[in-house]
Amino acid sequence: MTDTAQIIASYGRRFTVRTAEGRCFDATTRKKRVDFACGDFVHIHEVNQEQAVIEDYLPRTSLLYRQDAWKSKLIAANVSQLLIVLAAVPSPNEWLLQRALLAAEAADIRAVIVLNKADLPQTAQWREKLAFYQTLGYPLVEVSALHDVSALRPVLQGETNIFLGQSGMGKSTLTNALLGGEVARVGEISTALDSGKHTTTHARLYDLDGETRLIDSPGLQEFGLHHLQAADLLHYFPDMRHLVGQCRFHNCSHRQEPGCAVKAAAENGTLRLERLAFLQKLTDDLSR
Repeated sequence: MTDTAQIIASYGRRFTVRTAEGRCFDATTRKKRVDFACGDFVHIHEVNQEQAVIEDYLPRTSLLYRQDAWKSKLIAANVSQLLIVLAAVPSPNEWLLQRALLAAEAADIRAVIVLNKADLPQTAQWREKLAFYQTLGYPLVEVSALHDVSALRPVLQGETNIFLGQSGMGKSTLTNALLGGEVARVGEISTALDSGKHTTTHARLYDLDGETRLIDSPGLQEFGLHHLQAADLLHYFPDMRHLVGQCRFHNCSHRQEPGCAVKAAAENGTLRLERLAFLQKLTDDLSR
């Protein structure tokens, strides 16, 4: 018997799928395919009451993934909103934030920045840093997962959301608070390493209500963007998009070339120097 289902948990080569009627199956793929992601709608062949085989996925509205020089890692499919979770403790990685924002732009997914643990005194400096991203059009929501997450609920409403960020930022604690229970595993922060222990080992989709979904994803320390083309990068920077096509050379690396509109913007103060540095590093990485 064949049916349509959604992948609600991804364990590498194994998946949990759920049909529209709410029936769940432990599912595998044919020929050890791994090009499926949490959130995918798929055709399944039911083997018995508990097991199924995934045949293929249906057309996706979006696909969020990262890629380094060696391999790709699918993160989630059919999400409409990416929430990048940061907290002042342990120390957040601003480059990871910038890369995740670019990935969202490239995938045409709305991005929101969530500043968790807002009650910590160390949060003030990050509130100031993140104000810049608000000027680029990214909403900033402050919450404290252990005390009050009410500010997040209207932001999530009606969307298929995914929490993304480093380990220790509180993604699973936020998920638990929103679901009203200890559903996602929560880990202690390793202060010695100044990073969180990896507690969520696979992506999992939860229903917040009849029209709102939330995917909690494993913590990550890097976000490779090798699936992007260096020539397209300006399109994904809200503060540089207006400069597309204005450099003298179409393959401008925004370093030494004459007539570079991006460098000119940095020199006249309309573009932040650190944003130019980020663009230059990405361009170098993707051009190798």
